[in-house]
Amino acid sequence: MGVKLQKTIASGLGTGYAPVAPGTAGSVLGILLFYLLNYLWNIRNVETWLLLTLNMVVIISVLFVGVHSIKKVHEIWQHDASKIVIDEIVGVWIAVYALPFEIRYYLYALVLFRFFDIAKPFFIRRLDKKEGDWSVMLDDVLAGLYSFVVLHVLVHFNVI
Repeated sequence: MGVKLQKTIASGLGTGYAPVAPGTAGSVLGILLFYLLNYLWNIRNVETWLLLTLNMVVIISVLFVGVHSIKKVHEIWQHDASKIVIDEIVGVWIAVYALPFEIRYYLYALVLFRFFDIAKPFFIRRLDKKEGDWSVMLDDVLAGLYSFVVLHVLVHFNVI
């Protein structure tokens, strides 16, 4: 893949070039893409087990493609440059994974993911400070996992 394609992937189709809050712009794109993808599968009446499997395949595939792109753009951009938002896209997809297909849950996932991504509690900050292509992705994966757990607990207990 060429450098231009790697930049496009790493920057979340260019959302990483947003002059203000590029991470939030990438996260919003991620929520919109995941909602659209699930909308298309839902109107085709895809069974739940298959929908969850397809979602997981998409998340894992983009995770690996994203790390590859991060590695390539690190040759020309600084480590974890603000333009790199593919990690936010994967992280927010993890946050929303297996939630009921309602826009409010997608919005809750977006807000909670951004909270964990910005505040970087617990082990997230330690991952964020590490060098390497994987660390760029894994701190957002962890923020997505924290969000996933909190949201599923809130849904289970009918808090949201």
